[in-house]
Amino acid sequence: MAKFSRIEVIDLMETTGLVPLFYHPDTALGKKVLAACYRGGARLLEFTARGDFAHEVFGELRKFAAAELPGLAMGVGSVTDAPAASLYMQLGADFVVTPSFREDIARICNRRKVLWSPGCGTLTEINQAEELGCELIKLFPGSVYGPEFVKAVRGPQPWTRIMPTGGVSTDAANLASWFSAGVTCVGMGSGLISSQVLKQQDFNTLEQTVAGVLDTIRSVRNPGA
Repeated sequence: MAKFSRIEVIDLMETTGLVPLFYHPDTALGKKVLAACYRGGARLLEFTARGDFAHEVFGELRKFAAAELPGLAMGVGSVTDAPAASLYMQLGADFVVTPSFREDIARICNRRKVLWSPGCGTLTEINQAEELGCELIKLFPGSVYGPEFVKAVRGPQPWTRIMPTGGVSTDAANLASWFSAGVTCVGMGSGLISSQVLKQQDFNTLEQTVAGVLDTIRSVRNPGA
Protein backbone atom coordinates (compact mmCIF):
# COMPACT_ATOMS: atom_id res chain seq x y z
CA MET A 1 0.00 0.00 0.00
CA ALA A 2 1.11 3.54 -0.76
CA LYS A 3 2.21 5.54 2.29
CA PHE A 4 1.18 8.83 0.69
CA SER A 5 -2.07 9.83 -0.99
CA ARG A 6 -1.89 11.23 -4.50
CA ILE A 7 -2.74 14.66 -3.11
CA GLU A 8 0.20 14.42 -0.70
CA VAL A 9 2.49 13.32 -3.54
CA ILE A 10 1.51 16.17 -5.86
CA ASP A 11 1.96 18.56 -2.95
CA LEU A 12 5.51 17.29 -2.44
CA MET A 13 6.19 17.69 -6.15
CA GLU A 14 4.93 21.26 -6.13
CA THR A 15 6.74 22.13 -2.90
CA THR A 16 10.19 20.72 -3.70
CA GLY A 17 10.16 20.92 -7.50
CA LEU A 18 12.49 17.93 -7.93
CA VAL A 19 12.04 14.21 -8.55
CA PRO A 20 15.36 12.35 -8.71
CA LEU A 21 15.32 9.32 -11.05
CA PHE A 22 17.44 6.31 -10.27
CA TYR A 23 18.01 2.63 -11.09
CA HIS A 24 20.68 0.19 -10.02
CA PRO A 25 20.42 -3.56 -9.41
CA ASP A 26 22.49 -3.36 -6.20
CA THR A 27 20.12 -2.89 -3.27
CA ALA A 28 22.85 -1.84 -0.83
CA LEU A 29 24.05 0.87 -3.19
CA GLY A 30 20.46 1.94 -3.79
CA LYS A 31 19.92 2.51 -0.09
CA LYS A 32 22.94 4.81 -0.01
CA VAL A 33 21.61 6.76 -3.00
CA LEU A 34 18.22 7.20 -1.32
CA ALA A 35 19.83 8.34 1.92
CA ALA A 36 22.10 10.85 0.15
CA CYS A 37 19.21 12.35 -1.82
CA TYR A 38 17.16 12.53 1.38
CA ARG A 39 19.95 14.28 3.30
CA GLY A 40 20.21 16.74 0.42
CA GLY A 41 16.54 17.64 0.86
CA ALA A 42 14.77 15.48 -1.74
CA ARG A 43 11.42 14.14 -0.56
CA LEU A 44 10.57 12.10 -3.64
CA LEU A 45 12.44 9.49 -5.62
CA GLU A 46 11.45 7.63 -8.77
CA PHE A 47 12.94 4.15 -9.14
CA THR A 48 13.15 3.55 -12.89
CA ALA A 49 12.37 -0.17 -13.06
CA ARG A 50 14.32 -1.30 -16.11
CA GLY A 51 16.30 -4.37 -15.08
CA ASP A 52 15.63 -8.02 -14.33
CA PHE A 53 14.16 -8.55 -10.85
CA ALA A 54 13.77 -4.77 -10.49
CA HIS A 55 10.63 -5.30 -8.44
CA GLU A 56 12.64 -7.17 -5.81
CA VAL A 57 15.10 -4.28 -5.52
CA PHE A 58 12.25 -1.79 -5.35
CA GLY A 59 10.54 -3.73 -2.57
CA GLU A 60 13.66 -3.66 -0.41
CA LEU A 61 14.29 0.03 -1.08
CA ARG A 62 10.67 0.87 -0.26
CA LYS A 63 10.95 -0.93 3.07
CA PHE A 64 14.19 0.92 3.81
CA ALA A 65 12.65 4.30 2.95
CA ALA A 66 9.61 3.63 5.12
CA ALA A 67 11.78 2.65 8.09
CA GLU A 68 14.69 5.06 7.80
CA LEU A 69 13.65 8.06 5.68
CA PRO A 70 10.45 9.57 7.07
CA GLY A 71 8.57 11.77 4.66
CA LEU A 72 10.15 10.30 1.50
CA ALA A 73 7.62 9.35 -1.18
CA MET A 74 8.99 6.60 -3.39
CA GLY A 75 7.54 5.90 -6.80
CA VAL A 76 8.30 3.72 -9.77
CA GLY A 77 9.02 4.73 -13.35
CA SER A 78 9.34 3.06 -16.76
CA VAL A 79 6.11 1.14 -16.13
CA THR A 80 4.61 -0.04 -19.41
CA ASP A 81 1.50 -2.05 -18.51
CA ALA A 82 -1.21 -2.36 -15.88
CA PRO A 83 -0.02 -5.67 -14.35
CA ALA A 84 3.39 -4.13 -13.65
CA ALA A 85 1.74 -1.06 -12.13
CA SER A 86 -0.36 -3.31 -9.89
CA LEU A 87 2.72 -5.26 -8.79
CA TYR A 88 4.61 -2.12 -7.78
CA MET A 89 1.60 -0.69 -5.97
CA GLN A 90 1.41 -3.91 -3.95
CA LEU A 91 5.06 -3.28 -3.06
CA GLY A 92 4.20 0.20 -1.79
CA ALA A 93 4.75 2.54 -4.73
CA ASP A 94 3.52 6.03 -3.85
CA PHE A 95 3.30 7.08 -7.51
CA VAL A 96 3.61 5.49 -10.94
CA VAL A 97 5.33 7.09 -13.93
CA THR A 98 5.01 5.77 -17.47
CA PRO A 99 6.93 6.55 -20.69
CA SER A 100 3.69 6.83 -22.66
CA PHE A 101 -0.03 7.41 -22.11
CA ARG A 102 -1.78 4.17 -21.17
CA GLU A 103 -5.45 4.10 -20.23
CA ASP A 104 -5.14 0.68 -18.59
CA ILE A 105 -2.53 2.03 -16.17
CA ALA A 106 -4.65 5.12 -15.50
CA ARG A 107 -7.62 3.00 -14.48
CA ILE A 108 -5.73 0.65 -12.18
CA CYS A 109 -3.91 3.52 -10.42
CA ASN A 110 -7.14 5.52 -10.04
CA ARG A 111 -8.80 2.50 -8.48
CA ARG A 112 -6.24 2.63 -5.67
CA LYS A 113 -6.03 6.44 -5.53
CA VAL A 114 -2.33 6.36 -6.49
CA LEU A 115 -0.88 9.26 -8.47
CA TRP A 116 0.12 8.30 -12.01
CA SER A 117 2.10 10.46 -14.39
CA PRO A 118 1.96 9.43 -18.07
CA GLY A 119 4.51 10.40 -20.69
CA CYS A 120 2.73 12.70 -23.17
CA GLY A 121 3.91 14.63 -26.20
CA THR A 122 0.80 16.20 -27.72
CA LEU A 123 -2.10 18.31 -26.52
CA THR A 124 -4.45 15.47 -27.42
CA GLU A 125 -2.59 13.04 -25.16
CA ILE A 126 -2.42 15.63 -22.37
CA ASN A 127 -6.16 16.29 -22.59
CA GLN A 128 -6.99 12.58 -22.64
CA ALA A 129 -4.82 11.98 -19.59
CA GLU A 130 -6.43 14.85 -17.70
CA GLU A 131 -9.90 13.59 -18.58
CA LEU A 132 -8.90 10.34 -16.83
CA GLY A 133 -7.87 12.26 -13.70
CA CYS A 134 -4.16 12.83 -14.29
CA GLU A 135 -2.69 15.35 -11.82
CA LEU A 136 0.75 15.66 -13.44
CA ILE A 137 1.85 15.15 -17.03
CA LYS A 138 5.32 13.78 -17.71
CA LEU A 139 6.74 15.61 -20.72
CA PHE A 140 8.95 13.01 -22.35
CA PRO A 141 11.46 13.27 -23.80
CA GLY A 142 11.82 16.81 -22.48
CA SER A 143 14.92 17.42 -24.56
CA VAL A 144 12.84 17.15 -27.74
CA TYR A 145 10.07 19.54 -26.66
CA GLY A 146 11.85 22.10 -24.47
CA PRO A 147 10.53 24.89 -22.23
CA GLU A 148 8.75 26.66 -25.10
CA PHE A 149 6.40 23.70 -25.49
CA VAL A 150 5.49 23.95 -21.80
CA LYS A 151 4.86 27.67 -22.11
CA ALA A 152 2.69 27.16 -25.18
CA VAL A 153 0.58 24.47 -23.48
CA ARG A 154 0.04 26.41 -20.27
CA GLY A 155 -1.11 29.49 -22.15
CA PRO A 156 -4.56 28.07 -22.96
CA GLN A 157 -4.38 25.41 -20.19
CA PRO A 158 -2.95 27.04 -17.04
CA TRP A 159 -4.33 24.15 -14.95
CA THR A 160 -2.01 21.63 -16.62
CA ARG A 161 0.82 20.46 -14.37
CA ILE A 162 3.93 19.32 -16.23
CA MET A 163 7.11 17.50 -15.22
CA PRO A 164 9.78 17.34 -17.94
CA THR A 165 12.12 14.35 -17.88
CA GLY A 166 15.14 14.40 -20.18
CA GLY A 167 16.80 17.65 -21.16
CA VAL A 168 16.94 18.80 -17.52
CA SER A 169 20.32 19.52 -15.93
CA THR A 170 21.72 20.91 -12.69
CA ASP A 171 22.70 24.10 -14.54
CA ALA A 172 20.96 27.16 -13.07
CA ALA A 173 20.09 28.59 -16.50
CA ASN A 174 18.55 25.30 -17.58
CA LEU A 175 16.43 25.06 -14.44
CA ALA A 176 15.39 28.71 -14.75
CA SER A 177 14.19 28.14 -18.32
CA TRP A 178 11.97 25.24 -17.30
CA PHE A 179 10.45 26.84 -14.21
CA SER A 180 9.96 30.18 -15.95
CA ALA A 181 7.98 28.28 -18.58
CA GLY A 182 5.67 26.98 -15.86
CA VAL A 183 6.68 23.43 -14.96
CA THR A 184 5.50 22.07 -11.62
CA CYS A 185 8.66 20.05 -11.04
CA VAL A 186 11.48 18.42 -12.98
CA GLY A 187 12.58 14.81 -13.20
CA MET A 188 16.35 14.41 -13.22
CA GLY A 189 18.26 11.18 -13.72
CA SER A 190 21.89 10.86 -14.82
CA GLY A 191 22.33 14.63 -14.74
CA LEU A 192 21.87 14.40 -10.98
CA ILE A 193 22.84 10.83 -10.07
CA SER A 194 25.70 10.28 -12.51
CA SER A 195 27.41 7.01 -13.38
CA GLN A 196 30.61 8.48 -11.96
CA VAL A 197 28.96 9.12 -8.59
CA LEU A 198 27.65 5.55 -8.56
CA LYS A 199 30.98 4.07 -9.62
CA GLN A 200 32.95 6.02 -7.03
CA GLN A 201 30.13 5.84 -4.47
CA ASP A 202 30.66 9.53 -3.83
CA PHE A 203 27.50 10.06 -1.83
CA ASN A 204 28.67 13.26 -0.14
CA THR A 205 28.90 14.90 -3.56
CA LEU A 206 25.47 13.55 -4.46
CA GLU A 207 24.01 15.02 -1.27
CA GLN A 208 25.59 18.40 -2.04
CA THR A 209 24.40 18.30 -5.66
CA VAL A 210 20.81 17.59 -4.63
CA ALA A 211 20.92 20.38 -2.05
CA GLY A 212 22.33 22.77 -4.66
CA VAL A 213 19.62 21.94 -7.19
CA LEU A 214 16.89 22.49 -4.61
CA ASP A 215 18.45 25.83 -3.64
CA THR A 216 18.51 26.85 -7.31
CA ILE A 217 14.87 25.87 -7.76
CA ARG A 218 13.86 27.91 -4.73
CA SER A 219 15.77 30.95 -5.97
CA VAL A 220 14.29 30.64 -9.46
CA ARG A 221 10.77 30.42 -8.07
CA ASN A 222 11.31 33.31 -5.63
CA PRO A 223 13.86 35.63 -7.28
CA GLY A 224 13.28 38.44 -4.81
CA ALA A 225 13.45 36.35 -1.67
